[in-house]
Amino acid sequence: MRFMILVKADKNSEAGTLPDEKLMTEMGKYNEELMKAGVLLAGEGLHPSSKGARVKFSGTQRTVVDGPFAETKELIAGFWIFQVKSKEEAIEWVKRCPNPMPGESEIEIRQIFEAEDFGPEFTPELRDAEERLRAQLESKK
Repeated sequence: MRFMILVKADKNSEAGTLPDEKLMTEMGKYNEELMKAGVLLAGEGLHPSSKGARVKFSGTQRTVVDGPFAETKELIAGFWIFQVKSKEEAIEWVKRCPNPMPGESEIEIRQIFEAEDFGPEFTPELRDAEERLRAQLESKK
């Protein structure tokens, strides 16, 4: 099972404040532990929403809204993608994470859909197209 681990933003991450050396060292050790355990598939920090944009959809119309975005508690400061056996295992790994923000912070855990989750609507033709796309992405690494 794959899970996306979402590090929630706070006023400091939204202000563009970078982590200090101590936190970067702790996170480096944590990421190394995840990698050695075969859990870590990807992980990155994100720039503040002031450098981002959103595209809103309404039927065929698209509207671009530039950041920053007001609701800091709904924003993401970074992420990992874990490969684990269960949600409980993902939770246990996240509980071992250094606190990513000064003071209080929150990390959200969300399971990633796999092909088999989509049922019969995910036809053999769609599966083949998806597999070709994934193979192309993999070959670019």
